Amino acid sequence: MAIGFGVVVLVGVAVILSGLKVLNEYERGVVFRLGRLMPERGPGIIFVIPIIERWMRVDLRVNTWEIAAQDVITRDNISAKLSAVLYFRVIDAARAITEVGDYRFATRELALTTLRATAGQHELDELLSQREVITVTVQKIIDQHTEPWGIKVVLVELRNIDLPQDMQRAIARQAEAERDRRAKIIAAEGEFQAAQRLADAAQIMGSNPITLQLRYLQTLAEIATENNSTTIFPLPIDLVEPFIRLRQLAAGPAPSPPGSINAKPA
Repeated sequence: MAIGFGVVVLVGVAVILSGLKVLNEYERGVVFRLGRLMPERGPGIIFVIPIIERWMRVDLRVNTWEIAAQDVITRDNISAKLSAVLYFRVIDAARAITEVGDYRFATRELALTTLRATAGQHELDELLSQREVITVTVQKIIDQHTEPWGIKVVLVELRNIDLPQDMQRAIARQAEAERDRRAKIIAAEGEFQAAQRLADAAQIMGSNPITLQLRYLQTLAEIATENNSTTIFPLPIDLVEPFIRLRQLAAGPAPSPPGSINAKPA
C-alpha cells in the first residue's frame, strides 16, 4: 500500500515538473487548451497542463533573412540579379501562430515576390540611383500583408545589383562620357570667368592710367626677384617726364639767339 502511494506521488511530481516551462524575456508561449486558444504566457516560469494543454514557443526578437540573388527584368527590359536582406519580428505571438501556418516561410516568400514585382516596375537607372526609395516601397508592401499575421517588417535593404558584362561596359562608357562632359563644362566656365576678370581689369586700367604704371613696376619687381641675370627693358617716357620738367625749371629760360627782337642792346 505504501509502495503504491509512493509511486503515485512520484508520478504526480513528475507530471507537475513536466508542465513547468521557463521562457526568456524575449519569448512568449502560445497555449491551446483542448484546441482552444488561451492567453499567451511568459516570460518567466509558466505551467502547461500535461495532455490537456499544448503550447508553442515564439521568439519576439528581430529575425534576419538573406534574400538570395533573384532574376529580375526591369521596365526597360534589362536583366539583373537583386539580392537583399529582410528584417522582421513578431509583435503578436498568438496571431503569428493562428493566422498563418509558418510565419517565417510565408514572410520570406512574400518578400521574394514583392522584391521581384517592385523591381520590375522601375528602370535600371532608377534601381541604381533610387535604392532607398525602392527598399521603402518593398518594406511598406510586405508590412501591409504581414500585419494581419502579427509580423512587423523592420527593414529591407538591397545588397547587390548584378548586371550582365555588356551592360556594365555600357554603363562604364556612359559614366566616362558624363565625366568628360562635366570636365569640359568646368573648363569652359573657368575660361569665361578668367576672361571676365581680365575685361574688368582692363576697364579699371583704362579709366585710371596710373594703375597701368603700377602694374608695370610690379612686373619688373617680379622679374628681378625670379631671375638673377641682367634685364634690359624700355623705360616709359611718362616716368621720367616729371624729372625733365624739374631740370628745365632749375636751369632757367634759354638765352635768345643774336639778332632776335627780344635781345637787349649792349
